[in-house]
Amino acid sequence: MVKIQDFSKFRCLIEQNKLVVLMLVVSILLAGCGTQDQGLTSSKPVTLINVSYDPTRDLYQEYNSAFAKYWQEKNGQEVVIRQSHGGTGKQARSVMDGLEADVVTLALAYDIDAINKYQEILNKEWQNLLPNNSTPFTSTIVFLVRKGNPLNISDWDDLVKPGVTVITSNPKISGGARWNYLAAWGYALRMNDNDADKAREFVRAIYDNVPMLDSGARDSLTTFVERGLGDVLISWENEVLLATKKLNKSKDDFEIVIPSISILAEPPVAVIDSVVDKKGTRQVAEAYLEYLYSEEGQEIAAKNFYRPRSESIAKKYASQFTEIDLFTIDEVFGGWSKAQKEHFNDGGVFDQILTEYKRK
Repeated sequence: MVKIQDFSKFRCLIEQNKLVVLMLVVSILLAGCGTQDQGLTSSKPVTLINVSYDPTRDLYQEYNSAFAKYWQEKNGQEVVIRQSHGGTGKQARSVMDGLEADVVTLALAYDIDAINKYQEILNKEWQNLLPNNSTPFTSTIVFLVRKGNPLNISDWDDLVKPGVTVITSNPKISGGARWNYLAAWGYALRMNDNDADKAREFVRAIYDNVPMLDSGARDSLTTFVERGLGDVLISWENEVLLATKKLNKSKDDFEIVIPSISILAEPPVAVIDSVVDKKGTRQVAEAYLEYLYSEEGQEIAAKNFYRPRSESIAKKYASQFTEIDLFTIDEVFGGWSKAQKEHFNDGGVFDQILTEYKRK
């Protein structure tokens, strides 16, 4: 039989233990809060996933090492960046389907906007969060031909001539290919007093000379350079500069041809808000994109043949980039949303052109 005084002691012991348990729970919760943000408040290693498009492989290989060193020296924290590359449309869909990218660095703004198609997982105003509409560097569309330019390719008009084999990728899934297509269309408009019908016929004639459509810009480069197919490659300027300066099997295997008119290609970058908030990587992810605008980031972009935004770095690398008459997608097509709907959505102009080609 338990005595009253013993029960009081037992009750007191329970109350004391409850306090211990409560303190333990609070300490666990506080520790948990500390691990939610892997940014400046933590010395633990952090991993970022950058989902990017084909031609940036070399750029981010160099940039990721530079950023990791910068972040380690500044904050004493190790950063590991994992890369994913592919056609920009395919990459956007992978993020929409659940790939937990901390950041995306894609070929065009439309694909980043499309990530919010089913649910808002990044800030709708993402283009206003970094300078220059969140495009830290630019490029344009030019041609690559074989040594000696045997077919005398000099401008867009030469790509519609009979017997010229043109290599390009599929604009349904490749952002680079969409830039190629729009550059040709804009040229045709300029040459034909903005006659859309004549522009359509001109672009169709180019695709009549395309034997196959690769899935991405890097695949097209491989087809032309490594497999030796085609007379002329339509591609990003940075890709053809890479081919002539780094990928030549022997000196002067290829030559760059600069068309008289081309498009200003602006590959943008963005943080995927839902992912960085879930993983606690926002501070590092934002710094990763901001550092692209630093002098070191701009130098790396220029060394990898992208046109830097920094005036000082652009001046330093001026001899690398030819001046071209460039138009923007806003000026000629009314922005990416309009261009995508008219030209690249199912049933759009490109599908019509492809259908006509298959019927031939």
